[in-house]
Amino acid sequence: MHKLIIKDLSKTYANGVKALDKISIEIENGLFGLLGPNGAGKSSLMRTLATLQEADSGSAKINEIDIFQQPHELRQVLGYLPQEFGVYPRISAEQLLDHLAILKGIINSSERKGVVKYLLNKVNLYDQRKKSVKGFSGGMKQRIGIAQTLLGNPKLIIVDEPTAGLDPGERNRFYNLLADVGKEVIVILSTHIVDDVRELCTKMAIMNGGRIVYHGTPDEAMNTLQGKVYQKIVSRETLDAYAEKYQIISNKMVGGKPLIHIYSDTDPKNNFEEVKPNLEDVFFSKINTSHQLV
Repeated sequence: MHKLIIKDLSKTYANGVKALDKISIEIENGLFGLLGPNGAGKSSLMRTLATLQEADSGSAKINEIDIFQQPHELRQVLGYLPQEFGVYPRISAEQLLDHLAILKGIINSSERKGVVKYLLNKVNLYDQRKKSVKGFSGGMKQRIGIAQTLLGNPKLIIVDEPTAGLDPGERNRFYNLLADVGKEVIVILSTHIVDDVRELCTKMAIMNGGRIVYHGTPDEAMNTLQGKVYQKIVSRETLDAYAEKYQIISNKMVGGKPLIHIYSDTDPKNNFEEVKPNLEDVFFSKINTSHQLV
């Protein structure tokens, strides 16, 4: 069992933006979802844990490795798939993984060949191993990205916004691959897509404004809103009036009209109907900072 312990991690950029504000959290084996809107600080946290930038204060350890005092040791047990994974477009998938394996310190050529073959099979790309990565679909590129995170038997894998731009089929294949990977190691899935976390993760946190505003399981999060979420289809003209009178969690268009979800401790009447809370309700109730509801 691996354990990542983060304590009081803070980071303020030169422009005054407080990207991380005393982040403290413990994460163990399995898929951990880090959910938050763009600009919440998720990528800052991921980059800090990957030793790509320094924190101003605080600490982070995985098992016995102090991430900031022992960055080289951390990189030996880290697999990282950044938001913009830069691939080498004119070489094959096999050549790319071979090159990255050398960088990871796998010098013996026969060992490296075996590792590359194993990883290509694991991400279901062995049949395409001779093809140029340039011609790969978005989902195939992400699978190559996951393959490179697995080089060197990592203990911590960080995946930043992995499913943006993937079609539903590619997303499902990616989910299955991540679920398989997450059995043995810590996998942190950083995303703004609620479905990514709902489909995959047993534990999660929600970030907003550089802070952790929720930490627990998706089910626990939804249970805190039980009996307090109501919905109604309204007209666009009356939306502002409803916003003044009720605590709107979210609104989305259904058949050309806004469907609003509101938070209320008591039945609001006025033709609202109670609905079973979903993770999206939790997410929006946490990031709408004008009313931190739960």
